[in-house]
Amino acid sequence: MRLRNQPWAAPLIAANPNEILTRPENMPGRWQERFAKNQPLYLEVGSGKGAFITEMAQQHPNRNFLALEIQESAIGYILRKQVALKLPNLQLILGDGADLTTYFAPSEITGVFLNFSDPWPKTRHEKRRLTYKTFLAQYRAILKPAGVLQFKTDNRGLFEYSLVSMNNFGMQFDLVSVDVHNDARLSENVETEYEHKFSEKGGAIYQLTARFAEESAPHSL
Repeated sequence: MRLRNQPWAAPLIAANPNEILTRPENMPGRWQERFAKNQPLYLEVGSGKGAFITEMAQQHPNRNFLALEIQESAIGYILRKQVALKLPNLQLILGDGADLTTYFAPSEITGVFLNFSDPWPKTRHEKRRLTYKTFLAQYRAILKPAGVLQFKTDNRGLFEYSLVSMNNFGMQFDLVSVDVHNDARLSENVETEYEHKFSEKGGAIYQLTARFAEESAPHSL
């Protein structure tokens, strides 16, 4: 869902170059330079207003996190949180999820999060879905050999499509859950803003965790 334009977002972005990058194409292989420590690097593609990624950064200080958003207003909301929190293991990117191999070097990322992506339900828009094969190819390129893709949605159609798409791509599934909030296998579930509101109304949340490298041992995000 596209957010209403916020006139304060652009000035805030311009005033905080140490927290956010607007030219990520200059950074392949150099992302660790943006952080206080060299640690495993995790990327959320489509971070919304940032509840998930800021909470993850706080809960896991031994990991580095990147929030990627194409909407200036959305990244502005995350930046306001980061200006207040000053998390040393969080950096923001204003960029396009279709350009990941331009932004990152091969095997630079440990894990990718896809949370409540636009389902693009019409058949003619299939190529825009973040679990379409061209996007999967990008994730595979930037992930380490044992790297993991975690996908979460409230849209059953998109979830089923993603299962088929990833299976056809040769991925292995470490977890498939059709009810995240009542699944005993999940010891941790950090919610997005949307997830919290949707689940409070009784809606089911779907999640999967998958890997590209068949020879790799299961790895937890």
